[in-house]
Amino acid sequence: MAEKVLMKGNEAIAEAAIQAGCRHYFGYPITPQTEIAAYMAKRMPKIGGTFLQAESEIAAINMVYGVSSAGKRVMTSSSSPGISLKSEGLSYLAGSDLPALVVNAQRGGPGLGGIQPSQSDYFQATRGGGHGDYHMIVLAPSSVQEMADLTIRGFELADEYRMTAMILADGTIGQMMEPVSFDFKFKEVPEKPWATTGTKNARKHNVVNSLYLNPEQLEKTNIERYQRYEIIKEKEAMAEEYLTEDADIIVAAFGIAARVSKNAVNAARAEGIKVGLIRPITLWPFPEKVFAKAADHAKKIISVELSMGQMIEDVRLATACRVPVELCSRVGGMIPSPDQVYNAIVEAARKGGE
Repeated sequence: MAEKVLMKGNEAIAEAAIQAGCRHYFGYPITPQTEIAAYMAKRMPKIGGTFLQAESEIAAINMVYGVSSAGKRVMTSSSSPGISLKSEGLSYLAGSDLPALVVNAQRGGPGLGGIQPSQSDYFQATRGGGHGDYHMIVLAPSSVQEMADLTIRGFELADEYRMTAMILADGTIGQMMEPVSFDFKFKEVPEKPWATTGTKNARKHNVVNSLYLNPEQLEKTNIERYQRYEIIKEKEAMAEEYLTEDADIIVAAFGIAARVSKNAVNAARAEGIKVGLIRPITLWPFPEKVFAKAADHAKKIISVELSMGQMIEDVRLATACRVPVELCSRVGGMIPSPDQVYNAIVEAARKGGE
């Protein structure tokens, strides 16, 4: 049995990144993700890596752009307002088809909001993160082990598809301590013939750039990128299903909301209510097929979120509005309790899915 270590979620991300071959980290401190930077500051110098606290979030994301251009695995991390500052760089990464891993340990907003956990950056992450037509692969861990596992997977997906992968966590998972195993099976880091590593007079120069002054060429590039996105939608969507086979009511939740919801589902099942849970692991691509299948037999879906209702829109789209979808949420740094979710399930059962 693999040895487990008691770690915070933020620390698990950092250690997993190192084990995935990341030797370059650029960031800027902001609560509640600062432990990632602190961990990297300790570990990177000892393993021949680079840790740099940039002068700003804008500087950090552009350093990520530079290192990725050279073909190296690289990451940055921040929390909600900091991710907004990185948004221009995220768009440049997408426009240049550069792989990178970005972590967002979400906090309440808008604006400076608060430092307590939130899921209100869902739209920002799943709709691109910056200007232009593009997507990021968005992974949503619900445990400290998944913070590590999805960090590994994020690097692999970023390299495979030449795009940014984002770990969309929240302050609770980042600060939570749980046993975690680092017994990973790694895919080999792929060759990157497009990287700007110097020609040694052996090939033509590589150019990494997101500027296309010819509109026909920019259109062609965007269309080709979206063709790649369709492959990702087909192959990489992930979700956990729990007690969904005979469920009349489906609870949809990710991250810390999914952990709360599972307790409520178990309590409702004990009362004879046929309820199940779908936990999206990829928020983009959204696991549409899983929800579409559930809509064939479910009478109601409850979307549990730490927002005013964002993922609920994707649930409705995935089910083609064939099933009523209701919101159960807390915001501003508050977390729905198991009782709140349980009561929403009971109320849905009482109404008979009408």
